[in-house]
Amino acid sequence: MPLKKKIKAYLLKKIASQKSIDFDIKDAKNVLFLRYDRIGDMVITTPVFREIKLVYPHIKITVIASTANQDVLTNNPYVDNIITNHKNNLLSDLPSLLKLRKQKFDVCIEFDHSVIPHAIIRLKIINPKKVISVKKDGRYGVNGSELSLYDFYTDKTKKIHFRDIWLATLKPFDVKPKSKEYDLFPAEKQQKQAENFIKKYSSKFLVGINLEGAVKGKKIIFSELDQICQGLYKENNNVQIIILTTPNNLQKTNKKVNDMDLDYVITSYKTSAILDAAALINRLNLIITPDTSIVHIASAFNKPIVTIHENNQDSYQLFAPTSSLNKTVFSPKKDTLEGYDVQKVIEYANQFINKDLT
Repeated sequence: MPLKKKIKAYLLKKIASQKSIDFDIKDAKNVLFLRYDRIGDMVITTPVFREIKLVYPHIKITVIASTANQDVLTNNPYVDNIITNHKNNLLSDLPSLLKLRKQKFDVCIEFDHSVIPHAIIRLKIINPKKVISVKKDGRYGVNGSELSLYDFYTDKTKKIHFRDIWLATLKPFDVKPKSKEYDLFPAEKQQKQAENFIKKYSSKFLVGINLEGAVKGKKIIFSELDQICQGLYKENNNVQIIILTTPNNLQKTNKKVNDMDLDYVITSYKTSAILDAAALINRLNLIITPDTSIVHIASAFNKPIVTIHENNQDSYQLFAPTSSLNKTVFSPKKDTLEGYDVQKVIEYANQFINKDLT
């Protein structure tokens, strides 16, 4: 092992060393969850908060979220407190971490599946009595099993969904999940906005097409969108297609949709918060989307989904749609959607449409 790597490994082991504290996890009253990453990850984690709260209603649940995913927890009755952190800016988070330290958490549950230095430093600052995490892949010359900071690990396998891996962090509490469904709670105002938007299309079969997500390369380009829209309408002229896009891309998307000049295709209203989009998705009959957080939001409402996914079976097993009605089109490449079969997307979508209308 190179000297630089040896030094890094030594320092990580030193920082992540901690004497075990004699404490029964089932006596916990104050539990902290670290989930400061992406929107989809937070959606998939929502059953964890619900299932522990249902068994231990007295436990105070605090979640460290990111600025990107904190809105997923808005109105969630199973979460008592939300703290925002920035994954790549530990220094700016230091004041909030020191405040969390004063709360003397009994247990912290951290979901990273590899050795992450900034997560280890956060845990050391917060200083909970016990730490539960996912079994970690080795990194920086360090195996997760070498870090005494962590008291319990859940098993991790690429053959099961992350939902099940993260729910398994509740095993030390003897929590046996009664449901694995995701939780999203759009406010009444958000639900009303969605209802008013689709009111005039109430007799139509409503198809939402999400164009892109946060990860580069996971998108439906406009030439493909045009093919999909025309392919759906050709099969059934009772469809109304609503294009879902991010607030930043709304103006560009509006222009492209107007250029398509198809009266059965419109752009959604501006969805400034993730629960704005969730409220609209809940009122649609079918979702077509690349592999993004929209897959998991649609799954939360058990909507029929056609997903476009890169040809990476390990990733798919971990993040697959959990809706009872879903079909997936895989691209020929492992790290991009480029070259996926547009006609197969149309075929799968029309199967859902025809089944619903017959």
